[in-house]
Amino acid sequence: MTLHEIKQISIRQYLAGFGIYPAKDHSHYGMYHSPFREDHDASMKVDYPKNLWIDYGISEGGTLIDLVMKMEHCSLHEAISMLEQKYNSTDVGTYKRSSNPTSSFSFHRGKTDSVKKAPDPSITILNVQPISNPALIEYLNERRINIDIARIHCCEVHYSVNNKPYYAVGFENDKGGYELRSKYFKGCTSKDITSVKRNKNHCVLFEGFMDFLSFLSIQKQQNAPVDVIVLNSLSNLGKVKSALTAYKGIFTFFDNDLAGRKAVQELQLSCNNVNDLSYFYSECKDLNEYLCHKLKPQMKPVQKLKRMGLKR
Repeated sequence: MTLHEIKQISIRQYLAGFGIYPAKDHSHYGMYHSPFREDHDASMKVDYPKNLWIDYGISEGGTLIDLVMKMEHCSLHEAISMLEQKYNSTDVGTYKRSSNPTSSFSFHRGKTDSVKKAPDPSITILNVQPISNPALIEYLNERRINIDIARIHCCEVHYSVNNKPYYAVGFENDKGGYELRSKYFKGCTSKDITSVKRNKNHCVLFEGFMDFLSFLSIQKQQNAPVDVIVLNSLSNLGKVKSALTAYKGIFTFFDNDLAGRKAVQELQLSCNNVNDLSYFYSECKDLNEYLCHKLKPQMKPVQKLKRMGLKR
């Protein structure tokens, strides 16, 4: 896909793929609750004809690519690659004026009839093997993940999207699906939690598996000495809240953003002894950024974690 084609992919459709819909929908634009912050007033506008967005609360906006960079915390190159793998040139959204507001947007696929919603291309798993690809090893090295630890908990997944072959680091979830990560792609075959049971009285929660691998790399441990739950998305928090009430202690390593803080507060309302450990990396976006850029000998939380029973 060309850059022009990528920018034509509908922002409205992209957000709908995440279950994000306008709080107020008009024929030419929609007002959304901002996905970046707490927003009770639905102050993010998506202009359907121009296919542009603006969040009035933070005075930021732009194209779909800018939106992906903001939502996924990724670079321009990574955002373009994600969209290329998710869509193809026939998935270009086109605004149509209509007397019926509900049909003001459609997808055109060549000479075929338009449909209101284009299905996401499926990811087909071709092969799963131990991590050996030099590009994936370089990617893990860039993120300062211990390779031996990564090989214990992850695999190398070869897959195809729209009949194009790709490969990524794969992290299996409890449903047998995979979170997929590479230098240029962030996605999944299905979305579910990953739980590692060690029959302990304490549990550590991570937002994503890179944070889990970062924790083990910092601690220089192949496995955590307590139970672990990797949510793979904060949207999965509701699936585990009832099970978490059985633990004597819960330790969270969520992102230092509004969504992460709200998730901790939600847990504290339903569970006792919830320990928010994000203060260890309070100047960083997440635990992996702390590992990559901020980790110094005197900053290591090893002793504190040891006192909490999270290190042998």
